[in-house]
Amino acid sequence: MRKPVFFNAIKPYISASLAALAIVLLIIVIHFITSIDAEWIVGLWGTLIISIFVMISQIAQTISQIDTLSKQLIASKERLTNEIKHRLWAEKTTSESKIRLQVFDENFPTLLAYFNVEQRCRYHNHAYRKWFGLNANQIDGQFLHTFSSGSFYTSVKNCIKDILAGEIVFNERLQKSAKGQSFVLTEQFIPHFDSKGKVIGFYTQYTPRSPEKCKVATLQNNTPNKTDNTRTSTIASNKSQDKQATNSGVSASRIVRAIEGGEFSLYCQKIMPIKANTEPCEMHEILIRMTEEESNLMPPGAFLPFVEKYKMMSRLDCWVVSHTVQWLSIHKASPKSLFSINVSKDTIKNTNFPAFVQERLQKTKISANAICFEIEESDALSNPAEALRFAEKTRQLGCRVSLCSFKHNHDSLDLLKKIKVDFIKIDGSLVWNILKDKEDLAKVIAINRIAQTIKVQTIAELVETDDIIVKLRELGIDFAQGFGVANPQPLKVLE
Repeated sequence: MRKPVFFNAIKPYISASLAALAIVLLIIVIHFITSIDAEWIVGLWGTLIISIFVMISQIAQTISQIDTLSKQLIASKERLTNEIKHRLWAEKTTSESKIRLQVFDENFPTLLAYFNVEQRCRYHNHAYRKWFGLNANQIDGQFLHTFSSGSFYTSVKNCIKDILAGEIVFNERLQKSAKGQSFVLTEQFIPHFDSKGKVIGFYTQYTPRSPEKCKVATLQNNTPNKTDNTRTSTIASNKSQDKQATNSGVSASRIVRAIEGGEFSLYCQKIMPIKANTEPCEMHEILIRMTEEESNLMPPGAFLPFVEKYKMMSRLDCWVVSHTVQWLSIHKASPKSLFSINVSKDTIKNTNFPAFVQERLQKTKISANAICFEIEESDALSNPAEALRFAEKTRQLGCRVSLCSFKHNHDSLDLLKKIKVDFIKIDGSLVWNILKDKEDLAKVIAINRIAQTIKVQTIAELVETDDIIVKLRELGIDFAQGFGVANPQPLKVLE
């Protein structure tokens, strides 16, 4: 190892040394030695001329390298200057946005908050913490029931199943603040869907009003024996969503008609390898959009609760598989391509689905290894026998299986012992908070350690920032997916 380094170090000086030696010998021969053969003199002159030509060549090469490095240095300097300008602009914009957000946060009159599916608070405004008389640290990352009063939490507790099922709920009731003042509290719970139509959290909005202005004295008289007089007018999800959809030109019948007519478009979201030694591959998750979604008439994935309600998820999954395989047969994707398709709990129970997949693969002559089916952890836990059968049948075809929305708990670990999978997708509610929550970070580390033990690759969901990507790479996570990696885009973009 040392010899080549040493040789490269002295290489530029060899030709100069030979030239100098030849000149010295020629001077000695010409002036001091008269009886020498002519061949030696010719050889010395030849050595001198060759050394000079080599030196000229080295000089020219060095000048060329210096010119190239100078151009690279100038380009790097310009790029660095532009990056500094963009960074300063971004910092200025961020600072201005924070100021505007702070003004909005401190002056917006209603109580706003956002909770994940575990009911941990991930955002709240000034009015929200003022209502409870708490500071930000006493609310951030805490469970709703730990910092709210029993009567305040009851309304959420009573309808949490409806909210997590994708329903929008409205309530109106009398409630006392932390200071003991009575208000008529109009509350709204809005589920937050991800790109796959899965509920990953919910927003809460409370509007307190004076009882006198609302003329609720009769309400109090109708319930004299209750210390916490409450009037609840809950609008169930189906009605509220139907109303919302109708306002956007979409109704339940429209959803059914769209499924029967196949009025959907295939989208995809890139899954990026981030681990240093992960084998390069082109991974994408297949998503679907309805016509109204593409026209921004309804949020992405909002139609899925209707599809599930009418027990047509299995039929929709078959449509997605059929069109994805057809697209692959036409566009001849790379052998290293992998496309993940979500399957619903109804599809997992459908014993005819593996045969349908096999028939479509054989007809289009597409490698089964290019398809990965994603099973939700919650669906697998509620139907372990069906999930095990589904995983075995699809893997026998050559397809791969991913267990997504994976959480680190006793049920999750038991599930891994039963079902053989190729990928574990770490639940996004853990991933997006690993820089702030030590408990979530510890769970992600534990999941990755378990995956390495059983030789299963990990995919982090809902990755939204470069800082999270850096942290995930540091932890040894194999893949990342989310808006911080790539936004969903039409499948035809890959063409």
